[in-house]
Amino acid sequence: MRNPTYWPSFLQASLSALAVMLTSLPPVPADETSRAEEKWIPLFNGQNLDGWTPKITGHDLGENYADTFRVEEGLLKVRYDKYQNGEFADQFGHLFYKDKFSHYRLRVEYRFVGDQCRGGPSWAIRNSGIMFHAQDPKTMTKDQKFPVSIEAQLLGGLGKGQRPTNNMCSPGTHVVLGGKLFTPHCTNSKSKTYHGDQWVTVEIEVRGSGTVKHFVEDELVLEYEKPQLDPNDPDAKKLIKNGQLLLEEGYIALQSESHPCDFRKVEILLLKK
Repeated sequence: MRNPTYWPSFLQASLSALAVMLTSLPPVPADETSRAEEKWIPLFNGQNLDGWTPKITGHDLGENYADTFRVEEGLLKVRYDKYQNGEFADQFGHLFYKDKFSHYRLRVEYRFVGDQCRGGPSWAIRNSGIMFHAQDPKTMTKDQKFPVSIEAQLLGGLGKGQRPTNNMCSPGTHVVLGGKLFTPHCTNSKSKTYHGDQWVTVEIEVRGSGTVKHFVEDELVLEYEKPQLDPNDPDAKKLIKNGQLLLEEGYIALQSESHPCDFRKVEILLLKK
């Protein structure tokens, strides 16, 4: 039989080792909220377009040309079946939410359906997007195709090959990627390809003019920082005030680029600055 004095000393040594292990764990950031306490706010109510305003190229702000954006069966649908002569005719559309945001996580569930509208550009097949840090739609010209913004580009697979989603495009803007100013229009994420009409969940974490992270099905697929206006873009140039280029806040918009798509969830989680 072991010496009885062995057990207390053994327990003491085990507790000391456990205490060391616990103190070595990284601290939980103070501004993070546990998933159980997260308060996601729905921006789309599943019933109508309350809180949202369309701006379609060639049409006045607020005119929902040919019922492009509609709510049916609890889904926010983008459709072109009522377009004149069935032609897209470069009528790019954006559906803007009423409020501006700065620090937040945005979560969207989407899918592509059916066939592209006749006359849509080839690059727009199974292509849509979420615009954020966007200009006030009231400042857009009637014939402006895209708002000055950062775009989380949504792409569907074409049945074969690779086509990642939740990429980054920059109409009238630039970002800093890998420590360098990134001036090309788009860069791909490292997401997998989603073929067919399946639902996909994407998320964007925006920290004002700081870091932006893109997620697809909870996987981090792209990260960059310092979203900013492009001083050489004619639309962006009008928005520059006192030489300030960095974008700290802006509007959110869902895109209409000629391929039918559905959104069934659009929700936001506000973050502390």
